[in-house]
Amino acid sequence: MGEMSVGSTGVAVGCLGVAVWLWGGRRSGARRAQVLLAGGGVVGVGPPPWRRLVGELRQVRGRLGFEWWAAVAGLVIAVLGSSVLPVVAGAAGVPLLRRVRLARAERRVRERRADEVIALCAMVAGEVRAGRQPGEALVRAVREFDGVGAGGAGSGAFGSGAPEFGGLGETQAAVLAAARFGGDVPGALAAAARRPGAEGLLGLAACWRVAVDQGAGLAAGLDRLEGALRADRDQRADLRAQLAGARSTAWMLAALPVLGLGLGAALGADPLHVVLHTGSGLGCLLVGGLLEGLGMWWATRIVRGAEAS
Repeated sequence: MGEMSVGSTGVAVGCLGVAVWLWGGRRSGARRAQVLLAGGGVVGVGPPPWRRLVGELRQVRGRLGFEWWAAVAGLVIAVLGSSVLPVVAGAAGVPLLRRVRLARAERRVRERRADEVIALCAMVAGEVRAGRQPGEALVRAVREFDGVGAGGAGSGAFGSGAPEFGGLGETQAAVLAAARFGGDVPGALAAAARRPGAEGLLGLAACWRVAVDQGAGLAAGLDRLEGALRADRDQRADLRAQLAGARSTAWMLAALPVLGLGLGAALGADPLHVVLHTGSGLGCLLVGGLLEGLGMWWATRIVRGAEAS
């Protein structure tokens, strides 16, 4: 079995080397042909094939998402251990890691919307102080925000290159129409606040309603709202920074079994054969995997509970 594993590994490495060599030669030939057909000149050597391969792999990873590396890792371990179980485990880990990736992306979008709401409050307050009416101030603030976002090439002052204000989203047209023609601006803002991360628009709607109905100063209310939203954002950022150590410790403890397998292989043992081809090893793998999953779930639950509180 050990000879079969070594032979499979050698064949896989050999095939990978041949593919890299052929790919590098094909790309080099194509590049020389393009340069000569474009009008001659000195043909550069270019980066080595392995560097181009790394760049291509990074592009593929960016398109597919990091969850597919679980399937790749399972395939490699299956070749090394001559067993189909790692392939099954890697395939099962793909949807779990996808949920983690989507949750992170959703959190980034939510944080960006919260920052945009804070910026909008500051802009509207500045326009009101300049002597404009609330409706005109809101319209000009949104237009200025769109100009900054579109002119920043995807990384403007507020981290959004979208053509519309991210905190308002698809409700932006309704909000601007209500502001221009004297409609229900607080209602439109409340509708926009239903999106995750844009809850601060409820405060803007409340300030708007109080300023219009009771004649209170809109700029002063928006200043207080902006300060409260900034303080809340800073508090959440500080909490995440304090929980980063606990989260890193949980992931480090989760990686210890993999480190143990690596140390066993380095000492000359065959831990993959024991784990994947013996009854006691399969039992340890099942119980250890179950305890590992429960431990990660419990640690994640504690961190999320602390963030929610």
